[in-house]
Amino acid sequence: MGAKYKQLDMEERIEIARRRSSGETLRQIATALDRTASSIAREVKRNSAQTGRYHPIYADQQARARRWSGSKLSRDIVLQERVLELLRQGLSPQMVCGRLQYEQGKAVLSYESIYRFIAAQIARTKDYRWRHYLPNAKSKRGWRGRKGGSSVERIAKRVSIHERDAQVQTRIQAGHWEADLLLFRLYGQAVLALHERTSRLTLLFKQASKAAQPIVDRISEVLSQLPWSLRRSITFDNGTEFAYHHQLKDTLGIHTYFCDPRSPWQKGGVENAIGRIRKLLPRQTNLDTLRDEDLLNISRYYNHMPRKCLNFQTPAEVFLRLLHFKCESTYPRGYDEL
Repeated sequence: MGAKYKQLDMEERIEIARRRSSGETLRQIATALDRTASSIAREVKRNSAQTGRYHPIYADQQARARRWSGSKLSRDIVLQERVLELLRQGLSPQMVCGRLQYEQGKAVLSYESIYRFIAAQIARTKDYRWRHYLPNAKSKRGWRGRKGGSSVERIAKRVSIHERDAQVQTRIQAGHWEADLLLFRLYGQAVLALHERTSRLTLLFKQASKAAQPIVDRISEVLSQLPWSLRRSITFDNGTEFAYHHQLKDTLGIHTYFCDPRSPWQKGGVENAIGRIRKLLPRQTNLDTLRDEDLLNISRYYNHMPRKCLNFQTPAEVFLRLLHFKCESTYPRGYDEL
């Protein structure tokens, strides 16, 4: 009998994407992974995005969805009602699974099953209100490519995320931030989100426009109040609103880094935070009717939500403890309102 076929895993899919981006042929990739060329060709053909771009996270989700043959939640109405009740309370699918295991003394289902159940309901009913059960309120999961070129060449003094210190990825050392903009239906309206990677603290600020100078001025104003150990670096995507990033290095000594084009998962902390915040601040919001106090309350709600990754402490608790330690009990202006 021949050897049993083994499904491609995430590490292999990452390697496929990396080698394709470096120009290797499918046959060369197959040789490097000890796979047949037909297996690699089939993987790329079946699991690439509609744009033709192959991305490992999207490919893995496509493969998993194709293997799915049923749903425990669809069959067990009592379990389904309990899961939906917990989701309505604002718990993430992962937290729901943990709570059910605590209540019943055993693992009941996986959080992936909850995501699949919601996606199936949307596909079956075409009712996109189901997406509001999820923490980021998205009707589709994974990466979706965009048409058009990259703005990389328009950002002077750009430093790739691959030159960032490897320990930043561990989230152990505090003071490394991520930034992004929330955009809205009305042209020109935006909210700047700053996310500290260790504590998961997220700060929100209304911006009058996407112009680069006001954006960098706001970031400088906020981070300048912190000790250097809490403002070591900041990572951006390749939006031109961050084109004046080098001013942060020149004035505050903050190292700035940029994700690869169309790779928002490389700053997953702020992306995840924005997904959750969108439930309270949807794209249809008119910022002209949103008071600064309202935005502060949204930020407080997010920062005071216990997180499993923080051993069920809140981002505010973790950050303020770091701040207290660094500043010897005196908080910089504004941070005492977290």
